[in-house]
Amino acid sequence: MSHSNSTNKHLESGGFVCVRRWMCVGWGAGVGAMSGGSVAIPDDQAFASFKAECLCEEGWNVTYNKSGTTVWIQSLDEERSLHKIKCRMVCNDVSAETMYDVLHDTEYRRKWDSSVIETFDIGRLTVNTDVGYYSWKCPKPLRNRDVVTLRSWLPIGKDYIIMNYSVKHSKYPPKKDMVRAISVQTGYMIQHQGPNHCVLTYLAQVDPRGSLPKWVVNKSSLFLAPKAMKKINKACLKYSEWKQRHNKAYKPWLFPEQTTLPIIPLCELSVQRADSLENIDESCLAETGERERDSD
Repeated sequence: MSHSNSTNKHLESGGFVCVRRWMCVGWGAGVGAMSGGSVAIPDDQAFASFKAECLCEEGWNVTYNKSGTTVWIQSLDEERSLHKIKCRMVCNDVSAETMYDVLHDTEYRRKWDSSVIETFDIGRLTVNTDVGYYSWKCPKPLRNRDVVTLRSWLPIGKDYIIMNYSVKHSKYPPKKDMVRAISVQTGYMIQHQGPNHCVLTYLAQVDPRGSLPKWVVNKSSLFLAPKAMKKINKACLKYSEWKQRHNKAYKPWLFPEQTTLPIIPLCELSVQRADSLENIDESCLAETGERERDSD
């Protein structure tokens, strides 16, 4: 059975997109290369491959392990600070269903994610694939980043996978005041562990574009990644109460008939390649003493 058919059955029976810090987007060989570099909707094999990498620890270096949260780094190109980052958080007070809702709910993200500048959905390709825009604040003195991605999600039993990769859309070109980042494969895996217990894994092959100073990579793995996971957990705890007051029945990621997004023909999209974008050299920038975004 194709992933779209199996997803439809999950969605119709009641059976989701980008952590949006600068560290959330990636590059490398990923989903977008499945069909010779043309835009393709992820299939079962792509989801299975993503799950396997989320579960694999071989070849990864642990940089943080505390209070149920573990962060791994896998270096790809030290000179350009190219790397993969993987975060895993054990949540003993959040269900997989709530985690899934929180990661999908764009309106709620604007409330809890202080790094977001702008986020919106552009259109849909299928009931479980859409295209969206996201821009976010980077640690100073780096320039802020943005990204346009194709996002696809798949319920697997009581677990969930959400993946995205960068695409180009003619109506959303790079902005002069932003650095257009690249996501070749970024996503979440949510594992059901009980009625109020789940494990969240976040995986990104990261290219925020340009040459970054090493303190950025170190800060992402030692501080920003664990902090971002903690913020997601806190957001989950407050979601039910918030949702009751904000269009509580509206969940198009569960009920696709609710969506009002226009359909985008696949031919309007192309894979966003890193070599077609401006290369930004920020490798000599020093970390500022600013800490307001680092506090809870």
